[in-house]
Amino acid sequence: MNRTIRATLGAVLILIIAFSGITICQHVGSRLKADITDQGLYTLSDGTKAILGKLNQPIKAKLYYAKTAAMKAPDQIQYFNNYYEFVKALLEEYAAVSQGKVQLELIDPRPFSDEEEAAIRHGLQRFPITQEETFFFGLVIQTQFGVDKVIPFFSPDRHNFIEYDISYLIDTAITKQKKKIGIMSSLPVMGQDASDYMARMMQMQGQQPEPPWTIVEQLRNKYEVTTVGTDVNEINDVDILIVIHPKNLPEQTEFAIDQFVLKGGRTIVCVDPHCISDRPQRNPMQMTVQNQNSSLDRLTRTWGLDMPVNTFAGDRALALEASFSRNQRAEKIIGYLELTPKCFNHESVITTNLNQVQVLFAGVLKEMDTQAKAAEKPADAKTEGKPAIQRTPLLMTTDKGNAWKVASAFELMFPDPGKMMDSFIDGTQPVAMGYLVTGRFQSSFPQGIEVEVDAPADPNSDDPNEPKKIKKHIEGLTEATEDCAVAVFSDVDFISDQLAYSASIFGKMVRGDNSALLLNTVEELGGSGDLISIRSRGNFKRPFVVVDQIEEEAEKQTADEMMLVNAQIEGFNQELQKLVSGTEQDKQEVLGSDIVKKKRELELNIHDAQRRLRDIKEKRRERTDELGNKLELVNMAAVPGVIMVVAVLLGIWRGARRRHYISHASDA
Repeated sequence: MNRTIRATLGAVLILIIAFSGITICQHVGSRLKADITDQGLYTLSDGTKAILGKLNQPIKAKLYYAKTAAMKAPDQIQYFNNYYEFVKALLEEYAAVSQGKVQLELIDPRPFSDEEEAAIRHGLQRFPITQEETFFFGLVIQTQFGVDKVIPFFSPDRHNFIEYDISYLIDTAITKQKKKIGIMSSLPVMGQDASDYMARMMQMQGQQPEPPWTIVEQLRNKYEVTTVGTDVNEINDVDILIVIHPKNLPEQTEFAIDQFVLKGGRTIVCVDPHCISDRPQRNPMQMTVQNQNSSLDRLTRTWGLDMPVNTFAGDRALALEASFSRNQRAEKIIGYLELTPKCFNHESVITTNLNQVQVLFAGVLKEMDTQAKAAEKPADAKTEGKPAIQRTPLLMTTDKGNAWKVASAFELMFPDPGKMMDSFIDGTQPVAMGYLVTGRFQSSFPQGIEVEVDAPADPNSDDPNEPKKIKKHIEGLTEATEDCAVAVFSDVDFISDQLAYSASIFGKMVRGDNSALLLNTVEELGGSGDLISIRSRGNFKRPFVVVDQIEEEAEKQTADEMMLVNAQIEGFNQELQKLVSGTEQDKQEVLGSDIVKKKRELELNIHDAQRRLRDIKEKRRERTDELGNKLELVNMAAVPGVIMVVAVLLGIWRGARRRHYISHASDA
């Protein structure tokens, strides 16, 4: 066999071996996966695995993606190609973990095909690309019993919550009955009823009635949500009660809440010492303070929690910048906090996976020393052996947090962020803003209450002065018949659209973990906690610790200088305003006098001060940019450096082997 035939045969054998190796790796190695993403985005969470473990029937997951149409679409649509690959890989992981219970189908709906008709029938959102081509990107979950659950469109703003959306779809498809949630609030969280008088008046004026809060719409996706009046005598047919901003509730309503809790009804209470969402109609000429606070002191104190009046949680490290008006510059507000992972109780399933929650003028919740008082009482047969009340903090500040007070609510009508920040004193231990309270509670109304009821009609009486109402004594449970569970939060604004959501072209978009906090609490109290570990994992805000430290240090170094410059600008502006807003006689005297020169001099001083202020801010930014440039240089040099080190080591090793071979050859 000559050399040419041997070389050709060797090349063919190498190609066969390479092809065989690739084929084996594709079939055998496809089961071997490594998720190297920081959050394990391609690894299913324990909550999803628990939901898949409950499957006792096969379900079909039909992923509709118009891949052919996307190739003809503009760049905005072609972006979804990579997005589709991510969703497909995640669904393949669902199919693998479920051990065949989830049957994945990939469908490219072509024009005028049965697949396109099915996508339209299921309500998937469609976007026309050409006269014939239509873009689809959605998911349909089908069970053997005819239950269809749909994600109409994989919106980019939900990218971080894809696993939750898919797992939620599967969980609701196999869940037979929805839990019923009752919402009691003095705010229009449920929206305005179309039959309401004010709603009809707004429609007559061409205005739309106020819609429900977005958090209510989210709850309606999974639960049956109903309204509970603020004047009820009894609460029935509700699995979970959510009390939002209980403002001046009548005694009979507080009694109804008390009895609902004692009967084992799960309850979430959101109170607030100053609720921004409760915007009163203020008259600028009338300086009266309108009530924006809410509390359930009689009940919460029985549960061992107290929220002092006009007292708020503060923390310099968590304070955010904002402005109270358009003309006011943004400043850090000690009552506007962004809670970070170290502010959550990681031993509670409600908060263990949260990353960031914003609160606005949240109150301070303090544990009352009820256990010590209970210990003074001798134990009897009724109380012996019963579980003690447990109060588990959920939300808190850092160790530097502290409580701060205002003399009256009037100070918050026209707040001064700088003054509030300067008067704040750092603390030495965290301040709590949320608690989960469990155990056997005592009633807040052990003697019952007196209520007014309709007087019985006497057909034989013609007395016009006969009373229409009479007093009736109502007694209820004096202690719980079973274990109770109540979650108390000292803020209402955290679930409002202002803090929990942001507007986008796709509608309201979840911002942070504000809504996740309430939904986690509902699911935990309702006994369905599998989704809790999924919801917040995608909403991860990676902290830049070094950058934050540099910015904080630079801010401290320039704080005094910036304060001085801002004070000078304010003084110049006030002096300039006096010149401009003088009387007509003064203005005539100004013309042709030295005061015009003074005005120009003040304007130049303001301009010079603003330039110095920009220089200070630029120096602060340069320090951060310097760090960024160093990190970029390290990243750029890292890979070539590693390759160079490997090459040098390989060269040294080969040189040593060569010298070893030559020495042995010379000996031979």
